[in-house]
Amino acid sequence: MSWNPAIEPGCPDEVGVDAIETLIVPRARDLGGFEVRRALPAPNRQMVGPFIFFDQAGPAELLTGQGVDVRPHPHIGLGTVTYLYQGDFHHRDSTGANQIIRPGELNWMVAGKGVSHSERTSAAARSGPNSLFGIQTWLALPDRHEDVAPSFEHHGRSALPMIDDNGVSVRLILGNAYGERAPARMFSETFYADVKLDPRARLPMPDDHEDRAIYVVEGSISVAGQDFGTMQMMVFRPGDRITVAAGEQGARIMILGGATFSGPRYIWWNFVASSMERIEEAKAEWRAGKWGEGQFDLPADDRAEFIPLPD
Repeated sequence: MSWNPAIEPGCPDEVGVDAIETLIVPRARDLGGFEVRRALPAPNRQMVGPFIFFDQAGPAELLTGQGVDVRPHPHIGLGTVTYLYQGDFHHRDSTGANQIIRPGELNWMVAGKGVSHSERTSAAARSGPNSLFGIQTWLALPDRHEDVAPSFEHHGRSALPMIDDNGVSVRLILGNAYGERAPARMFSETFYADVKLDPRARLPMPDDHEDRAIYVVEGSISVAGQDFGTMQMMVFRPGDRITVAAGEQGARIMILGGATFSGPRYIWWNFVASSMERIEEAKAEWRAGKWGEGQFDLPADDRAEFIPLPD
């Protein structure tokens, strides 16, 4: 483990609260049976590094026969990350990918110039009561990679680097941190990790990335003597050396960040782009519905329905 050797026990109190540049309290949406809380984009913060969208889905308990059915829909200009704590999703997309994802695994879909995908609770999970709890994120692609060919990667639990030390457990999902590198192909400097902290355990944040944030999934943490609880995101000022301490019950957090972008991104529905012209082109292509002839196709095994372009 490549912890910063300069970290001392009192380090959480060695920075001021002003080291937290932005505090985000996600807004909730009821999707019928389960709740989604969106941290990014926020009114006062569009992105953290390449991360432009950050949703917590659940936790939710579903009855036998029930599940989530996100019909085929399009994306451009981004990569999507699905990471689950409970439950599963059956992912299908227009690259031909057909993959069930389970807790601790990674689905990384690069939309590039255009892709469509669906996510549904698996048939096996629907055969009895099932649960759903996880995080879905989008990462904007840099200008030079916006039009890459769409692709999909799945990495199981054993493929994602694990770091364990002094009551801290880190599963690196994307990018590089603490001397480790995750296997998925990245297009800009990135880090994204699932962290479990024992009670009072301390975690130094990576200090080799410009943008850094923490999202509290369970429990609580302390930064500069101030406590933060579940469903809060803290975005830190660049350059400060930050260590967080778990509360008396411990904590589970997601840490994320990377290189800042040269400019903002435009977002409309499921499209992210460096210009509105790209988004208008994608809107016209999806509305036309000429599957396989233009920018978009539907997943080979999920073509019976799709989400139409919003009015």
